[in-house]
Amino acid sequence: MTGTTVGFVGLGSMGRGMAGSLLRAGHTVRVWNRSPEPVAALVAEGAQAADSLAEVFDADTVVSMLANDDAVERLLLDPALLTGAAATLHVNMATVSLALAERAEALHAEHGIGYVAAPVLGRPPVAAEGRLNILAAGAADLLARAEPLFAAMGQRTWHFGESPRQANTAKISTNFLLACAIESLAEACSLADAHGVRPTDLVEMLTSTLFPGPIYSGYGAMVAERRYEPAGFRLPLGLKDVGLALEAGAARHVPLPFGSILRDAFLDALAHGDGDKDWAAVAAVARRRAGLPE
Repeated sequence: MTGTTVGFVGLGSMGRGMAGSLLRAGHTVRVWNRSPEPVAALVAEGAQAADSLAEVFDADTVVSMLANDDAVERLLLDPALLTGAAATLHVNMATVSLALAERAEALHAEHGIGYVAAPVLGRPPVAAEGRLNILAAGAADLLARAEPLFAAMGQRTWHFGESPRQANTAKISTNFLLACAIESLAEACSLADAHGVRPTDLVEMLTSTLFPGPIYSGYGAMVAERRYEPAGFRLPLGLKDVGLALEAGAARHVPLPFGSILRDAFLDALAHGDGDKDWAAVAAVARRRAGLPE
């Protein structure tokens, strides 16, 4: 088999498809996950099962796709793990805080391991098809090493600088804008509905004229139809990313007034039991505030 030996950590809804794309591109992929079912599924496709994280870090390159700072910190920033690692490059594709990105880069450097940040744009079906957009930052030589992996997992790689935190900044900024778009769609649809205009008709007009494109058409349909399941991106992850934006803004004295509104709306949705739904379910909050049926 041709290609690189890649250790892959994190086989959630996104990671499963990404690891599968690496396999199809001819890479040897050694997978680890906290739950065994996705490991078994990928082994059936030709992956190797790793018994431990140490075995993953024996690969040439490690790719990780974990949910949040806590998971990355707990599983991958263990000095004992990095001390014994044979890997010389870790590509972290999770959306994490800027503080964690800086800490991870420094810790990897102490152990002679290159570190690249490469969060992605795209939902699970896009990941499974290898059509993600990848937002990458890190040293130029490390990005060049990672490029064949990016080519297998994505349709385009966007470079944002030599510091890994720059890629995380771009992703956090993007997700903040997405959350704002969903909230604005929710409020506009609630306004229309309250005055007897069907939200589906409004969204059809908007996406055919002023707001074409996947965000307004995709999320617009979900909001107008109140269709929040199955979740492509769970609501608690949306709250996490809004929090990351507020944290990043505070670090450089950048006010994000909409961020506080979004945080409260996501908390409201969670308090009403929508934690397992797509983050578009924040639209239910706008309807509830307007006295409309959810």
